[in-house]
Amino acid sequence: MFIYKAGVVGAGAMGAEIAQVITYSGLPVVLKDINQELVQKGLDRIRSIYKRRVEKGKMTGSEVEAKLALVTPATDYEAFRDVDLVIEAVPEKMELKKQVFQDLEKVVGEGTIFGSNTSSLSISEMASATQRPQKVVGIHFFYPAHVMKLVEVIPGRATSQETVDDAVLFAESLRKIPVRVNECPGFLVNRLLMPYLNEAAFCLQEKAATREEIDKAVTDFGLPMGPLTLVDQLGLDICFEVVQVLLKGFGNRMQPAEIWGKLYNSRYLGRKSGSGFYVYDPDKKDLLPQWVEEIQKERPKKTSFSLERLLFPMVNEAALCLEEKITSASDIDLAMVAGIGFPQEKGGILRWADEVGLDTVLQHLERFAKEHGERFRPAAILKEKVAQNELGKKTGQGFHTYG
Repeated sequence: MFIYKAGVVGAGAMGAEIAQVITYSGLPVVLKDINQELVQKGLDRIRSIYKRRVEKGKMTGSEVEAKLALVTPATDYEAFRDVDLVIEAVPEKMELKKQVFQDLEKVVGEGTIFGSNTSSLSISEMASATQRPQKVVGIHFFYPAHVMKLVEVIPGRATSQETVDDAVLFAESLRKIPVRVNECPGFLVNRLLMPYLNEAAFCLQEKAATREEIDKAVTDFGLPMGPLTLVDQLGLDICFEVVQVLLKGFGNRMQPAEIWGKLYNSRYLGRKSGSGFYVYDPDKKDLLPQWVEEIQKERPKKTSFSLERLLFPMVNEAALCLEEKITSASDIDLAMVAGIGFPQEKGGILRWADEVGLDTVLQHLERFAKEHGERFRPAAILKEKVAQNELGKKTGQGFHTYG
């Protein structure tokens, strides 16, 4: 089905950026929120994105006005009657998302696709609240949506293949890179990302390295920003919500470091609140060193830092995703490059692991498991590959095959 008109429910940062991406492709879009003030903030955000393109000489003022004219602002659902696809981008609360879909169902046509921009909640559960579960699919953009190329397409248990295909084609029409991911807590990128972010927090609270040293090691490796800077950019509250979903779904290996709670409870949520792992507002106190000392008193533990300690948990989680048939090795690598900026020249997380050697990865994980516990327990598929001498590039077979 070709998408002639789309809708977005939720005009916050993410919803507004998704609407901007849709208009940039030339499609009309309805942008709704609960009041005119919030809708206007969304419109202002769209305009600011286009304004930066004008300042860089990539668009003219008249072209911007033509794009802005494609947005229909709304505070109720009447304007959604003729949309072919609608994406909810409301806060990460299951009951709220279900209510949005139920309200939409009273207005839109039978063929309208319901997309959810959720980063971790169950698509199947959302779909169960509707009369069209076959038409409900996850369409997960990454922030900032006008920059990031990846879109995860996540079918629920009842989602039809036609709906999945339509969602993939829609993402491609927006000049995005869609990756199909089978449903699981956190989907793909967030599931791989959180153990890495969490291990950075453990390294910090255990005085293995300073926040600056941790972030520099990662940027020297080739990622666009360090893990603690990334948490501040995304918002610690958003990350904390995803961690809770992963903890509920996967148990103790996703147990968050204590420092997360210290920041979250003090509303040190990152750049948007003026402070997080770093301080951005000169009026905010840098309480991180104090909190690290408090944790050390409660649970004395000083450890050593290495880049492998941060990156190998991602390799291990990717291996678990392969075991569970969440997606393919090539799509995992594509998602990590397009979704978090894993260095393109390294080919993605699994190709990099093949380059390092899966025997080396396994040895490190086993040592880390002895030192730090269950969160490093190696995936069965990794052990099997090493036992079968599928060690990566040096043997011609690892997560990928080499000629």
